[in-house]
Amino acid sequence: MNADAPAPQVHPSAVVGPGVELAAGVEVGPFCLLDGQIRIGAGTRLIAHVTVLGDTAIGAANVLHPNAVIGDEPQELAYTGGSRRVRIGDRNIFREGVTVHRGSEHGDATIIGDGNFFMQNAHVAHDCRIGDGAIIAGGALLAGWVEVGDRALVSGNCVVHQYVRIGRLAMMRGLSRTSRDVPPFCLMDLTHTLRGVNVVGLRRAGVDAAAIQALRRAFAALFGHRQNLKSVVERLLADGPPKIPEVAEMIAFIQASKRGVAFGPRGGGDDGE
Repeated sequence: MNADAPAPQVHPSAVVGPGVELAAGVEVGPFCLLDGQIRIGAGTRLIAHVTVLGDTAIGAANVLHPNAVIGDEPQELAYTGGSRRVRIGDRNIFREGVTVHRGSEHGDATIIGDGNFFMQNAHVAHDCRIGDGAIIAGGALLAGWVEVGDRALVSGNCVVHQYVRIGRLAMMRGLSRTSRDVPPFCLMDLTHTLRGVNVVGLRRAGVDAAAIQALRRAFAALFGHRQNLKSVVERLLADGPPKIPEVAEMIAFIQASKRGVAFGPRGGGDDGE
């Protein structure tokens, strides 16, 4: 440790096991429990009543609010206590009551990138993969093996079935649920029903107007009415790969789907906002 770096601060009421490594400037507040092979990066704050367990690595400048639980056993009946991991990057915020479980018996690790925001009582199950800059809002539940792309938004009290993928800059509206993949840049509500393109999210991400218009045209072709999605993709690719990278990304996501892709609205149209 750099001699000039601030030493970790651990409140006297906290319980810190012998396998815990705390980097410079880490703050462990009142009544926290750290038990396992745990590494916590520089400047990360555990405000109070935070529990970190198992083989867990948390990067720098994260903030964990009261009653967050990171690295507990997966909620899987087959789990027998094997060594599984949680890996968390930098600058994430975990609000009150967030739970992040370690990998499952047949998995390896739950992985979270950088700059994500997990609101109160959100749940990240075993073996999930969360990218960078995503928002998982209050009460949202991600089942095992879910993948969430960069800057995606899973709104309040949404439910995501195991193995589902949520694409980059996609948005699930509040109280929605899905057991099918949600393509990048799309809005989804109710039960895996796509409503249009996430125009507001795209603009905030700096995507230009030409790309947004191209995505809206692609959405209309793909999801304007219920049809065989594979056939539509083949038609769109008949003249070669799309020139707009975002459209190419959406189509590649659809082609890679194993669970199937969310449906377009029955009435057609794009009410993206």
